[in-house]
Amino acid sequence: MDSEQVTNKIMSEAQGEADGILAEARQKLEGEKTQFDKQLQEYQKQSEELAGRAGEDKKSHILAAARMDIAKSYLAEKRKLLDEVFEQAKEQFSRMPDEEYQKLMRKLIQEAVETGDEEVMVGQAEKRLDQEFIKQVNRELGPGYKGNLRLAEKRLPISAGFVLKRGNIMTNASLDVMLDEAREDLETEVAKSLFEK
Repeated sequence: MDSEQVTNKIMSEAQGEADGILAEARQKLEGEKTQFDKQLQEYQKQSEELAGRAGEDKKSHILAAARMDIAKSYLAEKRKLLDEVFEQAKEQFSRMPDEEYQKLMRKLIQEAVETGDEEVMVGQAEKRLDQEFIKQVNRELGPGYKGNLRLAEKRLPISAGFVLKRGNIMTNASLDVMLDEAREDLETEVAKSLFEK
């Protein structure tokens, strides 16, 4: 299985889990929406009674507060679901067999390398990307590269992946950064699917 297939498999599994969680979230949100609608009707009823005594401004204020509470609840549920999806993705990445992980990292390094004499900085607990791994990558670098990558002594507080460093230029391919980018894209999609009407 090549690294692209591994990446596609991971993304497919993560997407499948995300779809499942989204379906569950939609059901959950539908139930909560019914409850929120009842609360909103109660707020409206109360606000109409108050409006008779306190005037139109008080009614608008109560309705705005009720809408704000509902919006906050929806947003909190969406964030909770996304947190679950990305925690599952991190867990899946940590359970990936060494060979698949190294194949994926080799491909990512080869795509990120510019000259071939960069320093490869890894996480503090990283054991799968070692000196032998760097030697393999150096041997595999194609024509036009120096093949002098070296493993940095300094370790970073990242859970997986790597950072390539050449002088003051750094290319961050850590798992956290990749998941953050994926999360931004997914948040937009989730927001559309959950909140568009």
